[in-house]
Amino acid sequence: MKELLAQAAERLAAAGVPDPVRQARDLLSLAAAVDSVFIIAHPDHVPAKDEIVRYEELVLRRASREPFQQIAERQEFYGLEFLVTPDVMIPRPETELIVEEGIRLLKDVESPSICEVGTGSGCIIVSLLHELKEAAGVGLEISEAAREVTIANAGSNGVADRLDLRESDVFGALAPEERFHLIVSNPPYVPLEEVATLQPEVRDHEPLVALTDGSTGLTIIEEIILEAPTHLRSGGWLLLEIGFNQSPRVLGMFAPDVWAAAEAFPDLQGIPRMIRASLSAS
Repeated sequence: MKELLAQAAERLAAAGVPDPVRQARDLLSLAAAVDSVFIIAHPDHVPAKDEIVRYEELVLRRASREPFQQIAERQEFYGLEFLVTPDVMIPRPETELIVEEGIRLLKDVESPSICEVGTGSGCIIVSLLHELKEAAGVGLEISEAAREVTIANAGSNGVADRLDLRESDVFGALAPEERFHLIVSNPPYVPLEEVATLQPEVRDHEPLVALTDGSTGLTIIEEIILEAPTHLRSGGWLLLEIGFNQSPRVLGMFAPDVWAAAEAFPDLQGIPRMIRASLSAS
């Protein structure tokens, strides 16, 4: 097994895969259906022939820069496991900030209502509903394939009965009278001109429509900010994930006569990653 791992790590390193030794071990764990502890503890173990064949296939896929999460078809997020396919963005640790803040804002609200614009995998709204047992949510997602992933993840994490998922471009599927305590979104915010500079795992394997608005990266964000007041309760909250260096421009989109407050918060790397805004009480 040591030689098998060494050869795989060498191939992954040559392909530019980050942390090739760990990736080689994780792929073998997947191929042989054993955990990494077993692999580390049994370096002389010889996998079965079918496991070796499977392993070589997985290494080739990862060497092509296909994300490990898509190969494994899963990703952990906020302590839950989510199905991942090429039709959705892979849940990322920085997005957990949205979930943490949403829980903080709604923990004392009776029967809170949540709307997510662009559910993707469903990681945000499913995690919120999982933690807030009395909450109900509406998910808005234009992609049929992404909606199927959201449905699967809502079911596997036990919140399907509290999630109303609709085909929608931004707020299009909401009735005028529908209002929520919280609206959340991780919208496409990468400027089109920057897509080519992204890592191959992102650029070539994640859905382009979930990465960029095809323009400056700010058009959908601005649309959400302009339309959200129509669908927020008095004093309700909007939480947005944004991109690097976007916070000054995004904060400038909040009309002071509509919003009581708008703030940017950094992620663990110090990058302003989340916008929190409260609607003025009527």
